[in-house]
Amino acid sequence: MAKPKVVYQCSACGGQSPKWGGQCPDCGAWNTLIETAVATPQATAAPARFAGYAGPQSVRSLGEVELREAPRAPTGLGELDRVLGGGLVDGSVVLIGGDPGIGKSTLLLQTLSLLETQPALYVTGEESLQQVGLRAQRLGLNVSALRLLAETCVERVLAAANAENPRVLVIDSIQTLYSEALSSAPGSVGQVRESAAQLVRYAKQTDTAIFIVGHVTKEGALAGPRVLEHMVDTVLYFEGDPGQRYRVMRAVKNRFGAVNELGVFAMTEGGLKPVANPSAIFLSRHPEPVAGSVVMVTREGTRPLLVEVQALVDESRQASPRRVTVGLEQNRLAMLLAVLHRHGGLALFDQDVFVNVVGGVRVGETAADLAVLCAALSSFRDRPIPGDLVIFGEVGLAGEIRPVPNGEERLREAAKHGYAQAIVPQANAPKRPIPGMQVHAVNRLAQALDQLG
Repeated sequence: MAKPKVVYQCSACGGQSPKWGGQCPDCGAWNTLIETAVATPQATAAPARFAGYAGPQSVRSLGEVELREAPRAPTGLGELDRVLGGGLVDGSVVLIGGDPGIGKSTLLLQTLSLLETQPALYVTGEESLQQVGLRAQRLGLNVSALRLLAETCVERVLAAANAENPRVLVIDSIQTLYSEALSSAPGSVGQVRESAAQLVRYAKQTDTAIFIVGHVTKEGALAGPRVLEHMVDTVLYFEGDPGQRYRVMRAVKNRFGAVNELGVFAMTEGGLKPVANPSAIFLSRHPEPVAGSVVMVTREGTRPLLVEVQALVDESRQASPRRVTVGLEQNRLAMLLAVLHRHGGLALFDQDVFVNVVGGVRVGETAADLAVLCAALSSFRDRPIPGDLVIFGEVGLAGEIRPVPNGEERLREAAKHGYAQAIVPQANAPKRPIPGMQVHAVNRLAQALDQLG
């Protein structure tokens, strides 16, 4: 068998070179030449039984396309189904990334143990078969019939998959795979891209659902080329401190469901357990109200979530006061403090301001603006905010309080947890009274601060 031909392609301009060099001969960029396999007609042609798997090879109008809902298979883990958009879709490719020891392999092994009716193949490139078996025994999982393969060559993995014909395939991990078409080491940009391309092609040709485990860098991003995230159907990030009990799974891309969906798991001796009421773990529930603590209602995907925002305002001993945030955008805090000075009459230019979201949650939406300012005001004045009060709303540069999406749904979620008061934007005031809750609707920042007294 002849060795496949390879070229070196520039990741900056796309130019090709027959051999590697430190500088691209076309655009002059340094260290951008990546080994790439040359596609040949024999290599790219699909087998006869897979021909036309992407649909008819002709131009059609959208009205002629048959639209049908993709059937979903429940995984048995409610939080994982939520993040996936309702369940596992045949032919989908799901990429799961997370820190070492966060529980990626544990979660997938549990999922395979619950998918008893669907044949599965677990491919491990990092652990031995004995290590996988010991983990299953430690978790108390009944996976004695699970098919295992310890292999790192993607061509041999696909050959074994063709022989086993699984409905679910797990690759742990993509950085350990290599293709015989390339001579570079496993984990390199070319190897990761080529291996992922072959796996995606196999999933679409055979309607096999594939889970791919991906390593992350020290910055928390998925290791390897960015094109890896574009090739797959769903990208899930597993977040949390390995030393803590709770883990958070977030969908940042999903072709079959909503993005930014959130799933919460608790790590126990028997593995990962879904948390049905995640709002309870993100609230401190102080025995008595404390200064600088405010409860807000954020929204992650389709789920309203109650989280606690804490602020600490202290006199600064430095020439430039510090602005530190954990779980929020730091630049936005500086902007909000300027709005508080201009439209709220409170100057904090000589104060250090620290803001933290309890539980390690990252709040990216602007609905936290009003809660952050109220927490900072409470800490500065050392006046606790009532424990049955929730606050949310976007603050504009002109001091106006802007509405946020799904305001009434957020209020009902807060009322369900026993909160009796709320300060919300005027446009988010409910059309019908919510039983057991008094809503204070405001248009300006000054009005919201007056409600706090």
